[in-house]
Amino acid sequence: MTSTQILITIACYFAVLIAISFIVGRTSDSATFFRGNRSSPWFIVAFGMIGASLSGVTFISVPGAVGEGAMNYFQVVLGYIVGYLVIGTVLLPLYYRMNLTSIYSYLNDRYGSAAQYTGSSFFILSRVVGASFRLYLVAGVLQEFVFEHMGVAFWQTVTLTVILIWLYTFKSGIKTIVWTDTLQTLFMLIAVGVSIYYISDSLNLNGIGEITGFITDSELSQVFFFDDWKSGQYFFKQFFAGAFIAIVMTGLDQDMMQKNLTCRSLGDAQKNMFWFTIVLTFVNLIFLGLGVLLTAFAKAEHLTATKDKLFAAIALDSNLGIGIGLVFILGLVAAAYSSADSALTSLTTSFSVDILRLEENYEEKKQNCMRKLVHVGFSLLLILVIVSFEYVIKDDSVINKLFVFAGYTYGPLLGLFAFGILTRLKVHHYATPVIAILSPFLAFGISLTATYFFEFEFGFFVLLLNGFITFLGLLIACIFSNQN
Repeated sequence: MTSTQILITIACYFAVLIAISFIVGRTSDSATFFRGNRSSPWFIVAFGMIGASLSGVTFISVPGAVGEGAMNYFQVVLGYIVGYLVIGTVLLPLYYRMNLTSIYSYLNDRYGSAAQYTGSSFFILSRVVGASFRLYLVAGVLQEFVFEHMGVAFWQTVTLTVILIWLYTFKSGIKTIVWTDTLQTLFMLIAVGVSIYYISDSLNLNGIGEITGFITDSELSQVFFFDDWKSGQYFFKQFFAGAFIAIVMTGLDQDMMQKNLTCRSLGDAQKNMFWFTIVLTFVNLIFLGLGVLLTAFAKAEHLTATKDKLFAAIALDSNLGIGIGLVFILGLVAAAYSSADSALTSLTTSFSVDILRLEENYEEKKQNCMRKLVHVGFSLLLILVIVSFEYVIKDDSVINKLFVFAGYTYGPLLGLFAFGILTRLKVHHYATPVIAILSPFLAFGISLTATYFFEFEFGFFVLLLNGFITFLGLLIACIFSNQN
């Protein structure tokens, strides 16, 4: 597939997204941008959230990691199911009862304004880095296979990528994203299905029966790992980490919850989470199966692409034809932007509502002006962070880096929300930020010590450790304040 064909594909795709943005956003204000006027059909939200949850990282990194770690990632996915159950039965009722725009307003109600600033700040840090990780991966693929041959620098690729996101989100925010994410999820799933067809055909596998038989017979189809409790792949570590990753990266994440809060009612939001859970579990299994096929094809063709470049190398540089290259580009761009566009919108919402408190401190006209400035500011910040990653990320699977980092940044949010929901104890107004900031450093020290002296890998499990330290710190602060 030539660079010109790829560019035309991307241009047509974005023309469609911008057209949707124009149609949806003909009349919009800050309420539309932040809440979508609470008018989104639940089934549209559920389908669109699949693409936002998977992102370009899953599209590329999950299949690419199968060659080394088999299908162990599905242990994490099984944990997601438990996490989503908690979101639907505990967190969503809380958010709808309080009629929240930003979920971190709960922390203000429970602890005070310092906790809201702290929670929002951790989310902003998490989402800026997380969205940048995802976009970095996609921009890197486009750079290697398209723009580098045209003499375009990496920073120019990144800038163009973020500008395109800004173009279709700046006016109506979450209302636009609910609909564009639906289209992007559809493209992504079509891309996976077509890729499986092309690769299985090249491996002389005919029909679903032969494909599933080939995958299950492969040594890479191993899902469960119980043999080494010190390993980061150990089942119970990954399962419980998956449950809490789902809770924090969906239920305590303004990005994902902002979509849920656009539903008409709590009942609709819960139906959304139910069907989203079922479909997402099945889709992740398909991605892992695709990883087995990609690895087998690479071995047969003697390809030596690295994990995160394996899918791209096969789709764009092999002899499978233009069809798989076309759907790969569509799927990659769809997966990446369905996550990045909502990240940019949720960052703008959280900073505007939690930090600037626009709805309390400014009139409507001023709100719109300030919100647009914040939107531009976060666009520029994403560009700077993504470009900086070019110099610091040189190895390992991106999805592993993403989840380990999330363990340190989302852990304090887990502890703050868990303590607030599970107890009625009062914490001093300014104790929460101190405890939340210290917690990741303590968790890192404990994790490093356990690895160095006992060869025990926390892996994704560091999220639970971090959350526990925050919870324990809040409890100690309560006991100490009561004694005084």
